Amino acid sequence: MTTDKRILITGAAGYIGHQLGNRLAKDFFVIGTDIRPRQDLDFPLEIVDVRDPDLSRHLSDNRITHVVHLASILQASSDRQRDHDIDVNGTRNVLEACIAAGVRHITVTSSGAAYGYHPDNPEWIDENDPLRGNPEFAYSDHKRLVEEMLATYRTEHPELQQLIFRPGTVLGAETRNQITGLFLAPRLLAIRGSDSPFVFIWDQDVLAAMEQGIRDDRAGRFNMAGDGALTIGDIAKKLNKPLVTLPATVVRAGLQVAKWLGKPVGPEQVNFLRYRPVLSNRRLKEEFGYRLQKTSEETFDHFIAHARQKGDL
Repeated sequence: MTTDKRILITGAAGYIGHQLGNRLAKDFFVIGTDIRPRQDLDFPLEIVDVRDPDLSRHLSDNRITHVVHLASILQASSDRQRDHDIDVNGTRNVLEACIAAGVRHITVTSSGAAYGYHPDNPEWIDENDPLRGNPEFAYSDHKRLVEEMLATYRTEHPELQQLIFRPGTVLGAETRNQITGLFLAPRLLAIRGSDSPFVFIWDQDVLAAMEQGIRDDRAGRFNMAGDGALTIGDIAKKLNKPLVTLPATVVRAGLQVAKWLGKPVGPEQVNFLRYRPVLSNRRLKEEFGYRLQKTSEETFDHFIAHARQKGDL
């Protein structure tokens, strides 16, 4: 075990967090924090909320040099204020704790959602394109707010290096989330006039790029996506499922009815289906120097193969 880096991971019991921690623990001192326990870890896990004002003590006591901040709300709850408190105020608390404890480097997972779901998005979004988010989507809005905060801290606290990743749709053999639920449904939905392209990134590419950034003490902001994109029509063909194409007005009305029935959807999600940000990975490959192991299509094929093995498809 090397001693030059001592790493703390927030959200370490999560899908990416536990895998990253187990990888890094082979060579570094690693400790995790989360609000729920997990047993299959090769590193110690402390039950600590990212909003805990005593977080800096955990960093100081463990002589942490590098923080990986993964803790966030992936699926919005009915309590927008609580979600904001965890995502935005929690990140502020992590940053303040890092500065107080003299942490040298922080890696933050943002999202391609920070760019927002807008009809005038560029065909391929570059890291220098504006982060506009969408106020109606808690996840997208909070990622934008967090990135604005990070920009302020880069100016005011240059001693804390920042490495920020903006992933597209992450898929792997075991991925299960709101988006994979769309793919596992009996039929796929498309909005008339929109190809709704997806860029996918293999979960193992996410982990390997993050590990490379931590090992090399890299800083900067990088999109995460495999080469190429798949339209919703491409996805339907690969899944051998019917594609239902409807006008936006019909879909919006249907989502409103579903919301009245208590389902976790709403008419604002029409834009999520229509105007997905399509991330360019040029800087990840050319400037960061990461060699992608799978394209978007190969990542999706990998997900399909494992879903079929488990009987999900």
